[in-house]
Amino acid sequence: MSHSRSLSAGAHDTVTAARAAVAELGSPDRLLELIAELASGEGDPGACAELSYRHVLGFDKLLLIDGGPRHMLRAHFWHPGAKAIGAEDIHNHRSPLASYVVRGRLTMELYEARDDGGITADQYEESLAEGSADWRLRPTGPARLRLTHTGQYAAGSAYALPAHTLHRAWCDTDVPTVTLFLETGAGRRRHTDVFTAAGPHPGAVPKVPLQVPEYLGALNDLAESLRSS
Repeated sequence: MSHSRSLSAGAHDTVTAARAAVAELGSPDRLLELIAELASGEGDPGACAELSYRHVLGFDKLLLIDGGPRHMLRAHFWHPGAKAIGAEDIHNHRSPLASYVVRGRLTMELYEARDDGGITADQYEESLAEGSADWRLRPTGPARLRLTHTGQYAAGSAYALPAHTLHRAWCDTDVPTVTLFLETGAGRRRHTDVFTAAGPHPGAVPKVPLQVPEYLGALNDLAESLRSS
């Protein structure tokens, strides 16, 4: 079943608009201009660095534009072979999202929960810890999931997902992959669902923000990657 058939008209309009916006913003020349400007120290690098970090799924999550609670535009810089604690996790999100592949390639799998068959996984409810931005993982018991779709997204591809869609994505090339990621903030959930078949997770995972020099350095590395593509 396509996602659009299971969505309300409003939710479908949100993900459609987000997909169109991120594809327009993600053109390599336009994105390179923005990243080079931010890497030079324009804007508010301190505030952006505070909301940028190495994600548990194994990529650098770099904030580019903070549009408040409704829109957050980020660059995801995927490094081939990166080892991360949540690299194998299947998860959903707090709000609808859209992503555009600027360079490289992603593979993505979609899943649905079911009562029997499929794969067995441990389920967690993920939320932000009180008083910090760390990820808190509360185990909710065993679950079963069924793989419903596998797709590859090369440079120039865009996709959008409703908040509840269970998926897993990874960089499947030997060169870095760059994606532009738009969080819409619409109907934001208080938690996400995380499923893993790779063994138990710790109860909390630190989210360590980048320091300003690290943030600017990551932006410069990203700009160089885009120039060489």
